[in-house]
Amino acid sequence: MKALENFMRKMEPKKDGKLPLAHTIWDGTYTFLFTPGETTKNGVHIRDGVDLKRTMFTVIIALIPALLFGIWNTGHQHYVALGMDSAPFWDKILFGLIKVLPLVIVSYAVGLGVEFLFSASKGHPIQEGFLVSGMLIPLCMPVEVPLWMVAVATIFAVVIGKEVFGGTGMNILNPALTARAFLFFAYPTKMSGDKVWVSTSTEAGQSVADGFTGATALGDLATTVGQPMGQNAEVVSKFGSDGTYSLFNAFMGWIPGSVGETSALAILIGAAILLITGIGSWKIMLSFLVGGLVMGGIFNAFAVNDFMELNPLHHVLIGGFMFGMVFMATDPVSAAQTNTGKWIYGFLGGLFAIMIRVFNPAYPEGVMLAILFMNVMAPMIDHYVVQSNIKKRQKRAQVVAA
Repeated sequence: MKALENFMRKMEPKKDGKLPLAHTIWDGTYTFLFTPGETTKNGVHIRDGVDLKRTMFTVIIALIPALLFGIWNTGHQHYVALGMDSAPFWDKILFGLIKVLPLVIVSYAVGLGVEFLFSASKGHPIQEGFLVSGMLIPLCMPVEVPLWMVAVATIFAVVIGKEVFGGTGMNILNPALTARAFLFFAYPTKMSGDKVWVSTSTEAGQSVADGFTGATALGDLATTVGQPMGQNAEVVSKFGSDGTYSLFNAFMGWIPGSVGETSALAILIGAAILLITGIGSWKIMLSFLVGGLVMGGIFNAFAVNDFMELNPLHHVLIGGFMFGMVFMATDPVSAAQTNTGKWIYGFLGGLFAIMIRVFNPAYPEGVMLAILFMNVMAPMIDHYVVQSNIKKRQKRAQVVAA
């Protein structure tokens, strides 16, 4: 590694040369691989080997279980659609790689390209924030989303969701969710329905299996809204112990959905990595989960349709709830910063996620809107928490003075 570092040092382009973009690319690569060579000269600074790039890289490591499972599940759901459930493991992996890797490559290529251009034009080092967003964007997308849409959504997320606010650390919305929301409202037919979650592309001599619909758990449940309880026996049976969307299947992730959002097990492995390294906020994760369970319990108590009667635990295991709870809601930039604020932010986020998905079948995946709404509310939550603490201290000081 020392030889590589010395080689890169010799290849460093001039920062004020004719090609500022070349130095930006070099600097981003060098500081990703090695500790930056600059040292502070004034004031007192905390010295730590874990900088922002390494923090972001740890999050990417935490996303790997969801990515790997998403690759396999993409292939698995494809072969299930063809009626070939028992297809070889490596055939499923290969098909998943063919479908998922292009999404990841386009996301990183386009996003980092925009980041490099902004950094070169502003004359500052490359910002690290997109290292995580570049992985989150493809993982929260349907597998059949066109690549050009991923590129457009990524540009929108970087430019409108982040750079207009000042870049990494200044954005008020989660960039990955901004990309997903953009596509959801701009191209709804490519982000919802029954045809986008499972790749049904066939080769010569193959055909889609009889009875295959391609619907997700939330898509099926959305059809029960507005209908009396007991009128949707076929949908309800899918959530039984032997059904397609059983608790076990939902926990393991053997169901259709966005690339990286189906397996609660893989997501919890990522959550453990974030918590052990101290990067993820356990307060937000726990309160988000509690908020979802509470809202699910309230719906159970006043159920008027089969969607509201769904077990609260089942609610949090389907859709993007777990993925949003672990990787989206805990974004250290767009989430609440105060300790009390994190409890409030997380609880309301989980509460609204279940509320939106049940009350409005047009948005069966309420996690996206719930987290974006709480991103906007986070500064206000922190403001009132701080003001409350100030008032308490003032009262305490008055009592001591008296």
